[in-house]
Amino acid sequence: MTEAPVNLNRARKAKDRAREKARADENAAKFGRTKAERLAEALRSERARAHLDAHRFTDEE
Repeated sequence: MTEAPVNLNRARKAKDRAREKARADENAAKFGRTKAERLAEALRSERARAHLDAHRFTDEE
């Protein structure tokens, strides 16, 4: 017996969806961070900057 006919439009669209999903996953890994992660990183960098500024050496002459 032969296989069932393949709907080429459906196959093409499925292939396109898979390609777009792969691209979206790649971009999410590359650029995506949650708002909480961004805020936590900003807080860490601000605390580190404040710590360094508090221990800054000044040359008094």
